[in-house]
Amino acid sequence: MSKVITKITRQKRNDERYNIYLNEQYSFSVDESILVQYGLTKGKVLDEWTLGDIAFDDEMSRAFNRGLSYLTYQMRSEEEVRKKLLAAEFGEAVIQEAIQKLIRLGFLNDAEYSRAFVETKKNTMKKGPRAIQQELKRKGIDEQTQQQALGNFDEAEQLQLASELAEKKQRQEARKTPMQQKQKIQDFLLRKGYSFAIIEQALAKLDFTTDEEDWSAMLDGQGDKAWRKYAAKFTGYDLRMKVKQALYQKGFPGDIIDKFIEQKEQEHEEI
Repeated sequence: MSKVITKITRQKRNDERYNIYLNEQYSFSVDESILVQYGLTKGKVLDEWTLGDIAFDDEMSRAFNRGLSYLTYQMRSEEEVRKKLLAAEFGEAVIQEAIQKLIRLGFLNDAEYSRAFVETKKNTMKKGPRAIQQELKRKGIDEQTQQQALGNFDEAEQLQLASELAEKKQRQEARKTPMQQKQKIQDFLLRKGYSFAIIEQALAKLDFTTDEEDWSAMLDGQGDKAWRKYAAKFTGYDLRMKVKQALYQKGFPGDIIDKFIEQKEQEHEEI
């Protein structure tokens, strides 16, 4: 059954949308673009098929505008936009049409997004390819596009960034033994997304030389802590073995440990 447009008014809160009245009663609202597209004017007769088309196209227009607004703040992946529109309760068909329009007009491009994402992550956070690829995957980027975006992140650049991170981490862990430092650096670089091969090369560039004074400084903290822990439960030979085992596992040399234990036993005897 056909209906006649009897009145069209501009909305007060959104001057780009119009209220449409059919047969003297409010029926629906549309964006200005839909008003123009369908030539909606007072007196125009609309059948049920046309009304259905108008409803779909207006919904798609609203989804497109919502997606465009979401993209205004920063680049997004297609999947991120899709999730945003789903959260806004747009239908699947409407979302697909809106996304295709955003792609056609150049607002959405997963390849460009991925390249920019890789540059940002490696330059601002020094992340390795594995971590970046996992993030791209979570954002819905397909594997081929992931690989293409990471194609220019070569091993030389990876080693440079990993080495910078390793040097900084070594400074932070300066009061730990070389063994502990290496483990801390390796774990840190793995979390950052670097491969074992790159990590080994980065570690090889570091100087882990430690003199007796350095060992003594490290023992002031870790050695005293181990001694207090085991002295509360053990004495004599058992205490020496427990402390020696604990410090050896942390990477302290045997002769350094023996000197430390001798010093502690002397201190105990003097009390």
